[in-house]
Amino acid sequence: MLKEQKAEAQLALDELFIEHLLPFKLSAYRIAYIGLEEYIVYFHDSRLPAIDVSWREGECFREAFRTAILERVKRLN
Repeated sequence: MLKEQKAEAQLALDELFIEHLLPFKLSAYRIAYIGLEEYIVYFHDSRLPAIDVSWREGECFREAFRTAILERVKRLN
């Protein structure tokens, strides 16, 4: 199941980079379930090593991830 979320996260990252909404390209290399509908997506980048994502079964993971990453990137600037 986490493989699906990892693939969805990478698709969202690629889309956001193409849309110029990310200041740098990111690669999702691992995703971990930490409980209570919380996940951590890890990246190969020291500027943003990981991000927490809240997601419930039945919701679109890609949209939840997009929202979380855009909010986090806003705080980088």
